[in-house]
Amino acid sequence: MNESAEIPTAAAIRLAEMGLENFAPYLMNRIMGRYNAALQTEMAVLGLTTPQMRSLAVLSTIDGILIRELAVYAVVQQSTLSRALDALDRDGLIRRETDEIDSRATRVFLTDSGRETYERLWPHMSLAYEAMFKGIDEAQKRAFVGTLKTMLRNIRKHDF
Repeated sequence: MNESAEIPTAAAIRLAEMGLENFAPYLMNRIMGRYNAALQTEMAVLGLTTPQMRSLAVLSTIDGILIRELAVYAVVQQSTLSRALDALDRDGLIRRETDEIDSRATRVFLTDSGRETYERLWPHMSLAYEAMFKGIDEAQKRAFVGTLKTMLRNIRKHDF
């Protein structure tokens, strides 16, 4: 048997032995799935998709970001992000401008309407966030977030 055929089998056995409930990537995906689901109703009221919501959230903290960086921060594939930005632009929630240094690059900014939409969504995002930490004290929460930051530094491909 060649090596490429053996790797998935060995990985599957280890995962089966470990169990999904002990596999951090699985747990993180489940948590994010529930977080996104908790926001679905309000996003629908505002006419937003998950990639649009993530884009507005990032832009609320890093306005004027390059599109390629927004894709990383929003954890959205660039093709999906492009469609999301087209809709946000069409709805007057963002504006795009050519970068002053690199004319091939585009920066994205929240409009006043985009900021208002985000501000309507934020209380729901905050409640869903707090629900994840129910029964977890501040010290545990800080430690957990610190661990997540370390994990991200360990695997990230960008300087941000």
